[in-house]
Amino acid sequence: MTSYDASMTAPNHFRVENCSIERTLAILGEKWTFLVLREAFNGVRRFADMQAGTGAPRQVLSARLAKLVEEGLLRKVPYREPGSRRRDEYRLTEKGLDLYPIMVSLMQWGDRYLTDSDGPPVILSHRDCGSPIGVHLRCADGHDVPSARAVTPEPGPGARRLAS
Repeated sequence: MTSYDASMTAPNHFRVENCSIERTLAILGEKWTFLVLREAFNGVRRFADMQAGTGAPRQVLSARLAKLVEEGLLRKVPYREPGSRRRDEYRLTEKGLDLYPIMVSLMQWGDRYLTDSDGPPVILSHRDCGSPIGVHLRCADGHDVPSARAVTPEPGPGARRLAS
């Protein structure tokens, strides 16, 4: 096994066209998308209810929902109110549900730095015991990781070296 050289992670040593953050932002990196996901995590499933909850213009919401369905984060489920035409509800898929820690992290950051003096507008609690929840980083051995300063980025199996 070769020893790890921290200089190998310098930005000029690896190409970034396969960056996971960039790929994720290509799907999620927009305010309306996060607001749609917020509504979906809060149990909102119908277009009109999502529009009311997000304040998104109809065309914007329609485009965001289509993108989230196309990317497999939401799925359409047909329903019909008595006397009305068939419509679709939007439900989170497993891929969409996996975004929950990201949503909680954004909320925690906003609660810490952007909340009014009244305090956070929403508090998340564990359904089983009622205790507040939050996102905490841990390594695979179970150690808490207090900040980015305690992390060492290393090339992964998908890392691509720059041509010299």
